[in-house]
Amino acid sequence: MLIIKFVLLVGVANATPVLARLILGQRFSRPLDGGARFFDHQPLLGRSKTLRGVILSVLVTTLAAPAIGLQWQVGALTGLFAMSGDLFSSFIKRRLRLPSSSKATGLDQIPESLFPALACKPLLGFGPIDLGLIVLAFFVSERLLSPLFFRLSIRKRPY
Repeated sequence: MLIIKFVLLVGVANATPVLARLILGQRFSRPLDGGARFFDHQPLLGRSKTLRGVILSVLVTTLAAPAIGLQWQVGALTGLFAMSGDLFSSFIKRRLRLPSSSKATGLDQIPESLFPALACKPLLGFGPIDLGLIVLAFFVSERLLSPLFFRLSIRKRPY
């Protein structure tokens, strides 16, 4: 049951920036990288990675954790490290010259679930099998729910 709760919390962390864009539009939307470019002349992260998304993800995930029976500290770490994983993925995708919000199977799911699971390992006692199950469960759920979120106009693309 702990793994299911944790995967749900990771989902909250990753869905919050998307929902914030839907609700707030461009208000308070500032690119986290400030438009900076890396040595390869590509964006550091891209326009879709915003300070608003990171802050709201950490805040909402911190508040959501107690609602599903986890400590608020687990929520804060989950939000922070899910966003770190998302930023890591975006950084790598820019180096591969993939456009913002493009699909990169595995790269889009693994860091976003593995980073928070590793960060919460000391608090929740996750072992190697638990970590693998968390990543697998997040990967499968994201792949199954993404087309639904696209049909509901929550996601821009149906991956």
